Amino acid sequence: MGIMQRPPKQTAAATILIVDDQAENRELLQDILTDNGFEVKTAANGEDALDMLHQSPIDLVLLDVVMPGKSGFDVCREIKANSTTCFIPVVFVTALSDKESRIMAIHAGADDLLTLPVDRIELLARVRSLFRLRLKIDELERAESVLFTLARIIEGRDQSTRSHCERISNLSKQLGEQLGLPDEQVTALRLAGVVHDIGKIGISDSVLLKPGPLSSEEWILMREHPILGERICAPLRSFRLVLPIIRHHHEKRDGSGYPDGLRGDEIPITARILQVVDVFDALKSVRPYKSEMSTIQAIRILRDEVQKGWWDPDVLRAFEHLLEEDGSDPETRYKVIEYAN
Repeated sequence: MGIMQRPPKQTAAATILIVDDQAENRELLQDILTDNGFEVKTAANGEDALDMLHQSPIDLVLLDVVMPGKSGFDVCREIKANSTTCFIPVVFVTALSDKESRIMAIHAGADDLLTLPVDRIELLARVRSLFRLRLKIDELERAESVLFTLARIIEGRDQSTRSHCERISNLSKQLGEQLGLPDEQVTALRLAGVVHDIGKIGISDSVLLKPGPLSSEEWILMREHPILGERICAPLRSFRLVLPIIRHHHEKRDGSGYPDGLRGDEIPITARILQVVDVFDALKSVRPYKSEMSTIQAIRILRDEVQKGWWDPDVLRAFEHLLEEDGSDPETRYKVIEYAN
């Protein structure tokens, strides 16, 4: 069962989950919050709290530390480890006030810690501040959702590229992990896989779906799409690491790519990763101007293009290893044998 997704809020009331095995503590916090216009849900243990996150959207969690079963630290770690709930603010409300407990709360991913007996004014101030942050995150998520929807609409213009973005996103993420990139760059690859061609919204179907070679004027238009894609996504600060991938995924190591003619390691490693995956998927797919190729044929062409100085040989080598380890493509197991001969 997935975590409930929050719809856009119509009021300023936050929904707060209070988790504490002591009924008097739950009632005290609930009275303070409901008197000030907040919606409140309660749970007496960590297991029930995690279940409730699956049942209804929650804006903020007030969490005890010492409870039967899962401790508050355990519950917080699970909330913060889940990509769907990691942005929900978690505040520990506990009688523990020693330095070690505060350090453990930080390591668990808590956003704040209040000690009992709780001060009513301080509690409301902390809750309101974290709720404002939660609203900003909701706005950001909705903006990203709009971009993803736009990217899929663009993809839908060409039936031959159906599910292309999803494949690029998944494979680029896996390849980034294979190469040991930091988590933030792996996340950027996952996002860029979806939106890397969003700039094609500015290219007409007559050019985008043309079955034959593009004219020089049409190529000028086509080469503008990475720049336009970067401009579309630039307002989102969360896309800071995504923008270079969008702009540079058509660069080539010999400087013959576009839009900036970058050479070698001037091309960001994330862009070098996505471009190998993007070309591989294009070769494997039916397009208006070409038929589908086998995995072996696609890898052979990528190797030839590495020799021309287009793609990063280390990235291609890692990608081949990824295909071999994945084993999802029955052709892959024959590739190593063929190249060895």
